[in-house]
Amino acid sequence: MAANINLVSTRVDYKSIIFDILALAFIYFVPALSHLFNIPIYLVEPMRIMLILAMVHTTKTNAYLIALTLPLFSFLISSHPNVFKGLIMTAELLMNVWLFFEISKRVSNKFVAMLSAIVISKLVYYLLKFGLISFAVLESGLISTPIYLQVITSIIFSSYVFLLLRRRNAQSD
Repeated sequence: MAANINLVSTRVDYKSIIFDILALAFIYFVPALSHLFNIPIYLVEPMRIMLILAMVHTTKTNAYLIALTLPLFSFLISSHPNVFKGLIMTAELLMNVWLFFEISKRVSNKFVAMLSAIVISKLVYYLLKFGLISFAVLESGLISTPIYLQVITSIIFSSYVFLLLRRRNAQSD
């Protein structure tokens, strides 16, 4: 007599797993690439690049996972950023994901949704950083990446999301 066994079916998202491994590898090699090419790659926000790629090319859940793990992973492999800055970076990235999906529910233009999400999450990051500096928890300047670079990268990232999601929507119609 054969026993019926109900196995819980779990769908493995190999695309997300492969993406996560590549994202972690990229973050792992950012310091080496910066030294190799003598370019401060951190200025183009490599964690946000990986986050936006996760948001567009994998799942919403995976984007949250990336937001949670990249600053921690970076700290574990390079001791940078320090714990407190890593925590506010994590908060910023998580907020970026949440805001994008929430704003996208209300605004059809994905460029506006992403740009708004980036700007608001950056403002919260700088507010938190200011608080940590004020209480002498962090010993750094408030703004380390020039504002003009942040504006340029934010526009590029938002444009990427807009163009890719517009193309994807056009193909599904």
